[in-house]
Amino acid sequence: MKRPFSHRLVVVIATGGYLGYIGPAPGTLGSLLGLFLLWPLSPGTTQVLVTLVLIGVGLVVAGRAAKVMGAQDPSAIIIDEIAGIAVATALLPPRVLERAVAFVLFRLFDITKPFPARQLERLSGGLGIVGDDLIAGLYANLLVQVWLFIS
Repeated sequence: MKRPFSHRLVVVIATGGYLGYIGPAPGTLGSLLGLFLLWPLSPGTTQVLVTLVLIGVGLVVAGRAAKVMGAQDPSAIIIDEIAGIAVATALLPPRVLERAVAFVLFRLFDITKPFPARQLERLSGGLGIVGDDLIAGLYANLLVQVWLFIS
């Protein structure tokens, strides 16, 4: 039986155009996709608005896609990494070094899940899928901002 268009659409968005199904590290691929898509945005209002939209879309779409896919947090869902890397790079200069450091820190925090990321991950729906990545992105961004401030 063919799935309704709305189900297929949320899966396409949640998996980054099915990129989440490729390879052994879909979270890293999702983070790289987000980094690539967000690269042209300089710090400012547009970047903040895009980040907020990605967070909102991620919260809604991730939860719906998980239901369609029949799992609580399928690894193929990478919209959470896209939203997380948007937070990690928000208001940072569009330079390679700062973005690379933010990317590495984001992946580190996404994998290790420092407080309260692990607790958020236990929640159901979109908040449980996306929340830990938002915390990882926030921690990465704050560390890079502190580094830029003191250097």
